[in-house]
Amino acid sequence: MQRQIEMENSMLAAYRKFLTNLDNSLNMLDEDITEAAEMSQICTDEWCLSTEGVVDELAKVIYAISEPRWLTDEDSKRIRHLRNRIHDLYAKYKSMRK
Repeated sequence: MQRQIEMENSMLAAYRKFLTNLDNSLNMLDEDITEAAEMSQICTDEWCLSTEGVVDELAKVIYAISEPRWLTDEDSKRIRHLRNRIHDLYAKYKSMRK
């Protein structure tokens, strides 16, 4: 039983680090989109295609996250927040591109 608790704690720590890294990636993406919206020369076709690819990949990763039984309510809320953020970033990207 002790071994199982240790494994769950280890997995929870890794899971939380993964969520933190996803959050950091969304922060960087948000900064890039904001910067591109302010400077029209950044939003070239190549940049736009590349950015859309990053948004798509992050969305796939975030929406593919499963929630293990040992996940806390706080962690579940964090996943929902990430899903809302990627949705909002995609909307921001699309509105900036027009």
